[in-house]
Amino acid sequence: MYDLGRTLIFLGILLVLAGVVLVGLKHFNLPIGRLPGDLNWRGRGWSVSFPLATSILVSVVLSVLLWIIGRMRH
Repeated sequence: MYDLGRTLIFLGILLVLAGVVLVGLKHFNLPIGRLPGDLNWRGRGWSVSFPLATSILVSVVLSVLLWIIGRMRH
């Protein structure tokens, strides 16, 4: 049970940090979700959004960040 509690605390902190980053991105007026390559379809009463370019950018940034953290741990 102790490990489950620690895991839940870690996930909670991670969610808070993700929220702070998203609010910070909005504050700096970065076009996350509106990059060229993000697909949007709008119709009468509906819309569909698929942020392809944003997903690739976030994936690359997280990969580099985790690679750097992994290199620092060795």
